[in-house]
Amino acid sequence: MEIPVVDFGAGSLNKKHVTDDELQKLGEELKTAFSEIGFVFLKNFGISEEEVQRVMDINKKFFLQPEELKQPFSIKTFSQNPNHGWVCLQAERLNPRRPGDLKEAFNVSLLRPDITWPSSGGLQDFQEVQCSFFQRCKELSLRVLRVIAIALDFHPDVFLNTHRLIGTEENGTTLRSLFYPPVKSETVKEGQLRCGEHSDYGSITLLFQNSEGLQVCTRSGEFISAPVIPGTVLINIADLMQRWTSDKLVSVVHRVLLPSVGDSSTRQSLAFFVHPDDEAVITCCDGSNKYPPVTAGEYLLQRLKAGYGSS
Repeated sequence: MEIPVVDFGAGSLNKKHVTDDELQKLGEELKTAFSEIGFVFLKNFGISEEEVQRVMDINKKFFLQPEELKQPFSIKTFSQNPNHGWVCLQAERLNPRRPGDLKEAFNVSLLRPDITWPSSGGLQDFQEVQCSFFQRCKELSLRVLRVIAIALDFHPDVFLNTHRLIGTEENGTTLRSLFYPPVKSETVKEGQLRCGEHSDYGSITLLFQNSEGLQVCTRSGEFISAPVIPGTVLINIADLMQRWTSDKLVSVVHRVLLPSVGDSSTRQSLAFFVHPDDEAVITCCDGSNKYPPVTAGEYLLQRLKAGYGSS
């Protein structure tokens, strides 16, 4: 089984006039992928490789700094949001049965100009680059959510109505820049991975990656590798969307493996985790009681607390 590649031209940021038939065909392709595999590659989605590379480049400059220069931007220093800022190596373990993940991250959950942003050491454009890319991902995400709604025969705006506050402090959507440094095999703990097995928390996730390592678990329990396909973005369903659709769309477990012994390369990715507004109550769209109602903000806090448990 392979993750399909779908042409998102009919729903892209640059397409102004689209027929109902084009949207319906696109929606069917996404629904098939999201119900059978949970992941899909999109091409012709309206964001250039140059835009993606610009974000990766400035984040790599941040991550390669000495730790004492990153510490002032630690995730614990932003009282306005518990999920904004730098996450150090092994601070997070997305599979609680494994040691801490061998990755660093910088989370952008706050777009406020009055907070402190990295700006020294060639990082004077850090805030502008991050916030600009956040908005580009937001625009794409809303288009994807609209197509998903059409594919499920819902009102086109049913998901958009609960994602109106993306980019504010009343919504948990986060642009996460991930950096996987070289791995020293002699110091790796038993069972340790670059990123442990987990499913995402919100509605959907957009992922841009520059090297292989990501694996996706199929319904049969087999892990398959997600290749790097230039000019595409990888999109997956997250937990709240699975609850919302009463399992019509599936949020599947995925992980990032260690590189092979002797491979000293780094890995970078950009994940845009799309969440409903904090106060949105997520209930099954078919009226069933398959999952109990939960507010998006409450669910996100529960999952963050579990991910940052003691290592």
